[in-house]
Amino acid sequence: MAERVCFLMHLRPERVDEYLTAHREVWPEMLDALRRHGWRDYSLFVKPEAALVVGVVVCDDFAAALAGMDGEPVNARWQAAMAPLVSTGDGARPDQGLDRLTEYFHLD
Repeated sequence: MAERVCFLMHLRPERVDEYLTAHREVWPEMLDALRRHGWRDYSLFVKPEAALVVGVVVCDDFAAALAGMDGEPVNARWQAAMAPLVSTGDGARPDQGLDRLTEYFHLD
């Protein structure tokens, strides 16, 4: 059964525009890696005034999808580029500081 995951990321308020600009043209090799590791129906939403990003993704196994991306050199480069724009609070890479939310209701 597919897993639908929702997560939060907190941006640095002064870097929101840069973050959005970077996502206008995500590197094709990054998109390919995400697909290769089972990320599908993936969306990011932003509330700029709160420097808040909400992500939603469907995958078969989110832990495996994250682990697969962890082994991708393009992901290491992307996370390094995003690190100055994202506030993880503990210095973790942006993809390691995702604040996963618990789904408690869904209507098909």
